[in-house]
Amino acid sequence: MTVDQKGAAEQAVTPPTPDVTAARIEELLDRLASSADRTAAATAEQLVRALMDLYGAGLARAVELLSGRSGSPLDALLDDEVTAGLLVLHDLHPDDVPARVRRALRAADAGEWEIDSLDAETGALTLRQKASDSASGGSGGGCGCGSSTTDGVRVRVRAALAGFAPEVTQVDLLAAEPARREPPLLQIGLRPGAAAPVEAR
Repeated sequence: MTVDQKGAAEQAVTPPTPDVTAARIEELLDRLASSADRTAAATAEQLVRALMDLYGAGLARAVELLSGRSGSPLDALLDDEVTAGLLVLHDLHPDDVPARVRRALRAADAGEWEIDSLDAETGALTLRQKASDSASGGSGGGCGCGSSTTDGVRVRVRAALAGFAPEVTQVDLLAAEPARREPPLLQIGLRPGAAAPVEAR
């Protein structure tokens, strides 16, 4: 069995994600470009572009048909990592980057984290654990910043962001700020045998 046949067999068992498929397409185009047949390479590249235009038109039509329908049926597509990635690829996703980051957090089972800052120019994203989750002994432990926990969160979030918000190139995690405690109220009582104050008339 050749390498290509083995790869096809594996894909038949587990459908590839959009980013894996895109990488595979790039690999095949590079192999064609490095071959001696320049005409075949150019034709293959035109074919890929034509297919992208075709699927892009179909996705655009699906978004148009589902938008504004009762029950928000479009949300199911926007919350799905595969379809969201395709919509982003074709510049059809209606959400801005912060909204797509929040969808990625839900998909990555990282709902206890929220956006602290997002630099649109550099793609640097900083997430902070919500104080309520940290204070209640959430997934990050006492301070919400255990190394093993944050490493797992970072891996899941980065994987989800690859589909939902590929504009994000860096992810940093911050522990939640400790909740402020109100100072205890002091109660001043009367000394034993002291008379209670007389109300003025």
